[in-house]
Formats: sequence, C-alpha cells, structure tokens
Amino acid sequence: MMLTKLPDAEFDIMKIVWENEPPITTAEIMKLLGMEREWKIQTVVSFMQRLSERGFLRSEKNGKERSYYPTVSKEEYINFEASIFLKQYHNNSFLSLATAMYEGKALTDEDVAGLRELLRERGD
Repeated sequence: MMLTKLPDAEFDIMKIVWENEPPITTAEIMKLLGMEREWKIQTVVSFMQRLSERGFLRSEKNGKERSYYPTVSKEEYINFEASIFLKQYHNNSFLSLATAMYEGKALTDEDVAGLRELLRERGD
C-alpha cells in the first residue's frame, strides 16, 4: 500500500485509533473527539469510511455497529511524514534539519555536537 498524507482531521482520528486498543467504533471516536469538535455522527462515519478506503483502517460489521482496526502503525505513518518533510524542506539532509533546529534554538550546542559525532561515525 502506498501511504498518502492525511488531512488534519483524519490524522486526529488516527491518533485516537492508535491510542486505544483495537477495535474502535464510530461511537467511541464520537465520544473521544467528535463532541469536542462539534461533529455530527455522520461526519465521523464519513471520516472512518475515507480512512478505510485509503487503507489506514479495516472494518468489520458487528450488528448495527462497525468496528475499525488500524492497518498502518503510528510509527509507520510518522516515518512517512518525516521523510516527506525532510525531502521537501531540507533536500533529504538531516544536517540541514539539525542546523535549522539549532538556529531556531530547538537544539543546544551539546545536541549539535552529539549529532555531528554521530554523523561522523556513520560517514555521513
């Protein structure tokens, strides 16, 4: 399956799916996220169907309710997003990313020194 970038609302739903023991239902998503967002139940159903169509979830019909199971792990998706970000904004250069974080004060001098040593050891 080819991963695609998720819109924010669908990513928020997937975070709930990943944080809970499968399976999860639309009613549970509604309780954990939908009410806070003031979504109607049909909105949640539509998001779940879309996530299933994209291959992020699989569903099983249990009576009147559908149960959903993740087919993509959180780690798999985060790695996918990180690789897109690194390619798009830093030309696949981890050093460029680290430099940007350092200049933005997200990394300390010790962090950068450790990263440089790590890259040197790896031959990057």
